[in-house]
Amino acid sequence: MSTDARTPGGGRSGLAARLLLAFTLVMGVAGVTAWLVAGLAGPVLFHRHLVGTGVADPAAVVHAEEAFRSASALSVGLALAVGLAMSLGVAVVLARRVGRSLNAVATAAALLAGGRFDARVPQPRLGAEFDALATSFNAMAGRLAESEQLRRRLLADVAHELRTPVATLGAYLDGLEDGVVDLEPATITVLRDQGARLTRLADDLAAVTRAEAPGVQLARVPTDPNDLVGSAAAAVTDRAAAAGVVVRVDPEAGLPQVLVDPDRLGQVLGNLLDNALRHTPAGGTITLATGRASDGAVRLTVADTGSGIPSEHLPHVFERFYRVDTARSRTDGGSGIGLAIVRALVEAHGGRVTAASDGPGRGARFEIELPPAP
Repeated sequence: MSTDARTPGGGRSGLAARLLLAFTLVMGVAGVTAWLVAGLAGPVLFHRHLVGTGVADPAAVVHAEEAFRSASALSVGLALAVGLAMSLGVAVVLARRVGRSLNAVATAAALLAGGRFDARVPQPRLGAEFDALATSFNAMAGRLAESEQLRRRLLADVAHELRTPVATLGAYLDGLEDGVVDLEPATITVLRDQGARLTRLADDLAAVTRAEAPGVQLARVPTDPNDLVGSAAAAVTDRAAAAGVVVRVDPEAGLPQVLVDPDRLGQVLGNLLDNALRHTPAGGTITLATGRASDGAVRLTVADTGSGIPSEHLPHVFERFYRVDTARSRTDGGSGIGLAIVRALVEAHGGRVTAASDGPGRGARFEIELPPAP
């Protein structure tokens, strides 16, 4: 037979009731113990002291012992009653406050489990532990809310990205089937471009997923940072020349090596250069530079003289599918994932990446800071 305390409805009792029961049991045991000590040990000790004083009259001894027992019983009983009443009062208040606080956490957790990511827990002010629990819970709820918003936007953006090429492919296939469109080189080019766009989107999604996965595999070797920017510039020079954009390299001598995966850092710089080329018109300049940060980290910079970034967009440029100029980015092939890959890979190397711009039409600057090799 179970000995668990039960509520009138048959369920397990709450923490407040259990705390109150525990306090009551403790005070009960303490009261019985005090009563036994006062009733058994007290009279014996009193008798010994009384006999030791030389009192020989048996009637006086009996009277004194009776008076002691009566006074002890009254004083101990009164003290225990007052102590029990005050302890129970404190127990009731504490149990209710603790119960309310934990019930608030349980209710908020149930709301989170049901998809209510706006659920929060008020500060209980019952001590550092309870306050830390509430703060951690609210921080977790906030991160879950942000993740849910990102998930919804991700699904919406993926759906949007898929809709255009799929609709184009469907329309051309219908036209071919109905005989409205002829299978000529221009049609084949359109179909291939839309297929390539779908392939590029799938590859970008796979790349950002791998980059953001915990424990991403990196083949790190000590590398000269000037070699990294030099290789990245060489890889993009032809495309930049075709677009009428000048690529410059401004290396700083004497920099320490960095412990990185050269292929992954090449991917990072390649994505930044692709982004710079996409937003720099003919006659513009892209500069790759190296240097030292104030904290001793090695800095790699990709700066351009292109369209720039409004200040309100800067905190979001590394988010998946985020675009400063939505219409233009969707027509020139950008998926909005390249900078998300950049951030994930840089952070996997223990570094950080930041974006800066003086405003629209004044170019943009991306800085990567990496710890020097030990």
